[in-house]
Amino acid sequence: MTNLPARLREHLAAEGLGEVVTPERVHRSEDGTRKLLLRLRDGATIETVLLPSVSGPGARAQLDADAAAADVDDDEDDTSEGNAAEGDAAPHVRVTQCISTQVGCAMGCTFCASGVAGLKRHLGPEEIAGQVLLGRAMLDEGEELRNVVYMGMGEPLHNYEATARSLRLLTHPEGINLSTRRVTVSTSGLVPEIARLGADFGGQIALAISLHASDNETRSRLMPINRKHPLDELLEALRAYPLPRRRRITIEYTLVAGQNDDPAEARRLVKLLRGLPVKINLIPMNPIEASSLGPPGLERVAAFQDVLTQAGYSCFVRRRRGDDVSAACGQLVLLGAKPKVRRALA
Repeated sequence: MTNLPARLREHLAAEGLGEVVTPERVHRSEDGTRKLLLRLRDGATIETVLLPSVSGPGARAQLDADAAAADVDDDEDDTSEGNAAEGDAAPHVRVTQCISTQVGCAMGCTFCASGVAGLKRHLGPEEIAGQVLLGRAMLDEGEELRNVVYMGMGEPLHNYEATARSLRLLTHPEGINLSTRRVTVSTSGLVPEIARLGADFGGQIALAISLHASDNETRSRLMPINRKHPLDELLEALRAYPLPRRRRITIEYTLVAGQNDDPAEARRLVKLLRGLPVKINLIPMNPIEASSLGPPGLERVAAFQDVLTQAGYSCFVRRRRGDDVSAACGQLVLLGAKPKVRRALA
């Protein structure tokens, strides 16, 4: 835990955010990741995560993987606020912020901690966008907030109205003025809302899909939402999503040992995604207290990735970031939640 700086408290007061999102604790990982525990006006708590780009061996590969998660090319230019002015030296550390849209989550995915206690309430648009203002105020010297991903606590499209309003706040020229190319919404597959997002924003908001299986039986076991919106409906919605030219949908695939990590599953995934403009982000499952499930070994991950790359897909393995402070993918959890241990699936 770190003490909150006085400049941050002054910034919150100046922006009128002191009563909307109040930082309670900051946990800093050894890799530079920061997990912020935020308290809302009603006393509820959420978490948001700042992910700085890495340096040293493997940095290029990790930048590529981070770009895949945010559906951008790392070297791509944009004119959004916060970028260095022409002729100025660009900040040397680019930061991606992962933001929450709900207190808890109703989706019940077996490999994710956020839904352990169920859904408590939706966030308002000011509570969602306020996380980004707070995140910018907490950047270290030399850092630039480059990407925002709706991949924190909650299902963004289950809270569609507030998510859409927060997107407009973040991307409006007179608001926070982020480039739409730098904002990604991740969903577990709410089909009607995927269509609505595409229509409302003309496909300009990057889309990421939490897929995690190539057949309905496995996906329904891992993700109950699949019983309502099975794979054929989801794939139809992705084909209809109005992607701008040269843009791709990001497929997020959490690898769970013994559940969805077999190379045969990867071959089925190749067939399932055929014809779709996608890139694939493989995420070895991060441990959570509420589940006895876990990640496969490195050789298993590599074998799965090889099948996809040999089929011509851009496929990245997401490096663990912030798992020492429970800030990694799937580890954000409602404060005070009492988890029920989920046994390994048959």
